[in-house]
This record gives sequence, C-alpha cells and structure tokens, in this order.
Amino acid sequence: MESHEKTARVLYDALATGDRAALDTVLDPAFVGEATEGLPFGLGGSHQGAEAMIRDFWWAIGRHYRARAEPAEFLALADGGLLVLGRYAGTARDGGRALDAAFAHVLTFTDDGRIAALRQYTDSARWARAVEPAARSTPAGQRELRVVRYDVTGGVATIELDRPEAGNAIDPTMVEDLDEATFRAAHDPAVRAVLVRGTGRSLSVGGDLAFFAGNADDIPERLRWIIDRYHVTLDRLATLDVPVVCAVHGALAGGGLGLAHVADIVVAADDSRFAVGYGAIGLASDGANSWYLPRLVGMRRAQEMFLLNRMLTGPEALEAGLVTEVVPAAELAGRAQKLATTLAAGPTKAYGHMKRLLLASQDADLSRQLAEETRHMTASGATDDAREGITAFVERRRPEFRGR
Repeated sequence: MESHEKTARVLYDALATGDRAALDTVLDPAFVGEATEGLPFGLGGSHQGAEAMIRDFWWAIGRHYRARAEPAEFLALADGGLLVLGRYAGTARDGGRALDAAFAHVLTFTDDGRIAALRQYTDSARWARAVEPAARSTPAGQRELRVVRYDVTGGVATIELDRPEAGNAIDPTMVEDLDEATFRAAHDPAVRAVLVRGTGRSLSVGGDLAFFAGNADDIPERLRWIIDRYHVTLDRLATLDVPVVCAVHGALAGGGLGLAHVADIVVAADDSRFAVGYGAIGLASDGANSWYLPRLVGMRRAQEMFLLNRMLTGPEALEAGLVTEVVPAAELAGRAQKLATTLAAGPTKAYGHMKRLLLASQDADLSRQLAEETRHMTASGATDDAREGITAFVERRRPEFRGR
C-alpha cells in the first residue's frame, strides 16, 4: 500500500503543477478514467487511455476552472487498490464562482505499480454552480466591449485591439475585453478563422506601466489579476479549433508578444519591432514568453532577448522564426485579411486536428505522436470536408469545403 500511496501522491502533485512528464511515469498507457456523469462541459463519462484522460479531462478542467484536487486520506482496499478522499478547491473561469466539492477516487494498479484506472465520485451540482455567473455579473459572451472591436464576417472573427492612445497597452479593461472577444469566437460555430490586429501605431506595447505606476502599493495583486485573466485568453486562442492569424505592426512587446505566440500564422510589417523588455522594469515574464521564445527562436536568442533586452526588427524576427512572413507596412492589413479569409474557406475540422497534433508534438515522444496521428487522421477522415477534398482531387477540381 505504501508504494501505491507514493504513486498516487505523484499523480496529485503532477496534476497540481501541470507536470506532464510525471503523469507519463505513473499512468499505464491503457489507463481508464471514469469521471462523474453530469459534470459541466462534457467532462463526465469514460476516458479511454492515459492520453485521452489527460487531454479531455484533466487539461480540460484547467480550461474552465482554476482548481486543484487536494487529497486528504489514502485508504488501502482489499483488492489492492486505493481509495483517496479529498476536496476540489478553486474557482471557475469566465466570471464564475468558487468551487468546493468533496471527492472520492478509487485507484487500481498494474502489476508493475502504475495506475491502471481511476473512478471519480464528486458532487457534479457543485461543479455546475461554480460556473454560474456571479451575482450581478453579465455572463461571458454577452459583456459590452470597450477597448476591443469584434466582428464576424465571412467566417472570419476579427479581434481588434482599440486603445491607440496607449499603444494598445494591456490593462484591466483590455484583458476583460480580450477575454470576452475570444470567448465569443470560441463558442460561435460560424467562426472558421480568427484575425487578431490592432489600431493606432502598434499592435501592443505590452503591460500598461502607467496603470501599475498609479497602483504602486499593490503591484503584485494587480499583476496577478491581470495575468490570470490574460493567460486564460492566450490559452483559449492557442487551443481554438480554427486557425488564428495575427497581424503585427509597430511595437509588439512584453506580454503583448503572447498574441503572436499563440497564433498559427503571424504576418508582420517590415517596420515592426519585437522585444520582451522585462529587464528594463524589474519583472520576470508573462504572456507565455518563457515557453514560446526558446522553442521559436532558440534558447540563446531567447536569453539575449530576456537578459540583454535585445529588440528584433521585422526582418530579424522572420529570420529568427518568430513570424511567418514580413510585408511592407502598407500591405499588412490586406495580406492578413486575405490569409484569414483563405483559411476560413478551408477544411476547418482538419485544421483543428492539425493544431492539436502540433501542440502535442512539443512534449510527446515519437511513439505517442504516431498514435496521436493515427487517432486524428482517422477522426478527420470521417468529416464531410475529407470526403469532398478526396473527391475533388480525383475529379481534378477545386474542393468546396464547408467546415464540417
């Protein structure tokens, strides 16, 4: 029992910290998860395989809640399994309420000590109540936009930052509006591509330093509130099942870089500039910079950008792999719009599968990635667009994709 409890503690620690590598060490590949029926967002039911449980249950919880499972008791069962009693604690995202729900987890183990199955018992009503909008709060998807413009035309959802007098700096109003706009895009079946752009001289100069200077006595609290909300937005954009195009003009700095990082296609004006800039103001990093930059531009260039405040020009950003293409400033708007429109006319479901495969490849070994390719290829093959694409190829005509 002692070794099983140790394995279980590794599981809960890994879930709390998002440690995918640790999960892979304790879960059997044929793991089966049985989640309580009736949980919001389709979380309940059976999840076959460790990968499915991680992606469709545990990681999916993180998209809707800021919560953790806090085990309190580990009790041995007669059949060699383990009963874990504890509580889920945290809050719901998107303006919801606190989550406080007891749980019982029944764990079974393989002969080599890995976790073979987990059966979850929890109060699904408490989970549902947590995602109800707080009193007097307007539900997500219906909130008024103030410094972001949002429009859907021809399948393209345009999210336009509109604080030109402040360089589209990120302040509480900006993160609230970005959260609202991306929520709308994520829940609108008519959206088949997203275009992120900005008004004024820059896409975004990063955090609003004037706002923080005016709240110098509680900078950590202000940072935490803004960053938590902003990171929800970035995660939502990164995991959208439709392509995201980002048009960069002028300066893109600090946390604002995250808007480009999570896009699938980044078009930059030739006079654009990219910088993290945290070293100049005594801060560390947000906006997913510490995750994306080493992967996009390499560790040495990322270290230079962070520690020496190295700024990249548009052409340098292209050479470093930070953007997809660079165009003359006068052509940026038209080029970005054309790309978004073209993608919106493409096989939307297949694009979603492609995006998930590319994201998964960052942390997967070859055998796991091959298994993921098999699963996603098969799923995309069941779409109407796949049937149309194959038929059109054989008939030597241009396919007409419908996004389904």
